Amino acid sequence: MKYFLWLLKAAIFFTLFAFALNNQHDATVYFFFGTYWRAPLVLVVLAAFAGGMVVGALGMLPGWWKHRRAATQAPAIPTPVGTNPAPEGTGPVAVQEPQIARQHGL
Repeated sequence: MKYFLWLLKAAIFFTLFAFALNNQHDATVYFFFGTYWRAPLVLVVLAAFAGGMVVGALGMLPGWWKHRRAATQAPAIPTPVGTNPAPEGTGPVAVQEPQIARQHGL
């Protein structure tokens, strides 16, 4: 399995490398007020990908902060019945199975 993953990573790398070599001609990106950016097409695609990742991460930040704040303010979770060791001389303790909701289908 380890060799398969290395082979897959190598195939992805060489595919992207071949894409970069085949797209070295200049591309022009026009912005507002007559400004533009001339760069190889590979850099334009890479910049668009990186910009999309940054915008996506910034869009997720409020949710991350909300969940982090809720996790720090959450009360402690009580331990299930039967997980603490029994005091000496009391005998075995029955461990209660957690109730799991069963769903049908896939």
